Amino acid sequence: SAALTIEPGVVMFASSGLDFLVINRGSQIFAEGTATKPIIFTSRQNVEGSATDQSDGHWGGVVLLGRAPISDCLSGAVGGSVNCQQQIEGTTNALYGGNVVGDNSGIMRYVQIRYSGFEIAPGNELQGLTTGGVGTGTTLEYIQVHNSSDDGVEFFGGRQNVKHLVVTGASDDSVDTDFGYKGAMQFVLVVQRAGGAIGDAIIEADTSGNEDATPRQHTKMSNFTFVHRSSAGPNAVLLRGGTDYSLVNGVIVSSAAGAACIDIDGSTTINPANAALDEEGPPVFNSVVLSCPNPFQDDSSVTAAEIAPIFNGGVGNQSTYTPSLINVFVNGATERGVSPFAASTLDPFFVDTTYIGAVRDENDTWYRGWTCDSATADFGSGQLCTAIPAQTAS
Repeated sequence: SAALTIEPGVVMFASSGLDFLVINRGSQIFAEGTATKPIIFTSRQNVEGSATDQSDGHWGGVVLLGRAPISDCLSGAVGGSVNCQQQIEGTTNALYGGNVVGDNSGIMRYVQIRYSGFEIAPGNELQGLTTGGVGTGTTLEYIQVHNSSDDGVEFFGGRQNVKHLVVTGASDDSVDTDFGYKGAMQFVLVVQRAGGAIGDAIIEADTSGNEDATPRQHTKMSNFTFVHRSSAGPNAVLLRGGTDYSLVNGVIVSSAAGAACIDIDGSTTINPANAALDEEGPPVFNSVVLSCPNPFQDDSSVTAAEIAPIFNGGVGNQSTYTPSLINVFVNGATERGVSPFAASTLDPFFVDTTYIGAVRDENDTWYRGWTCDSATADFGSGQLCTAIPAQTAS
């Protein structure tokens, strides 16, 4: 095994789309920045000063692999077994998967990943941060992915948890989960690019083929704020492929014409609980507020009339609320007036909060300083994503 250690404040850059960093199974990364000295993974164009607020796809991104369970295997192995492995998207020889739930692929903390994402071939892309079979022993927190030309993050199976995730300006989905990922994410802030033409769904939860493959995905998310702007991606949250998903303490707003806040596709995605199928039941929503042209997507797969009782059956949800967000993503009076759900009852990884959304109010600045600012979102960090921080001697 090998370990890659990166010191606070280090800037690492790549020169082309086919350049990417892979941490293979059995190896680890220790990229531990600080609140004032984040580690930045970026492109040569960014270092040379030619990147703009619309740039993306300059290089491949960061790929983190492990031996935790996945559902989709090569060679017909049983999902979740020691022999269940898969090749990570966008590569030719990087394998992931196994049966080690607590596998440890290292630490990524106070990290920016800028201008990444690259299409090797149609349907075969690198994201900003791609994980495969990463285990619960891995620490992922205070991570910003900015202007990925594909997804912001994509988790292929695994069991890792994430806290304080920021995705700005992704050209495809912002948070994509599949292949039996079971994990919890808290304090998730997503803002799509302004202009309304770039970006797809903020959440896409899916599977690759067999919708009853196990382990079945069950993603849990608490304290999130989603600012959806793209008419190219008509739905803010897309749940399909038999996924199980729990969303609590969240704010979803969209300014895109005709957009829906929530789209659920496929009868398997709303199946009742069934332990034999590793099925938790229909998606769960508690203390989630929606402000979109349409709260629910109406299509032949799962109609809006079928989604409404699932959403309204939760506690404290509002399908049509009036936003009062400050500076695009900070809770205003309306958001602060919503009673939060006790997230720790859903998963022990979650801390209980007195508020919904990713950012409590203007005094809550967990996102500031280690992130970079752009036309998409100004975090008040005083550091533009198009610029590289001045390097000082330690």
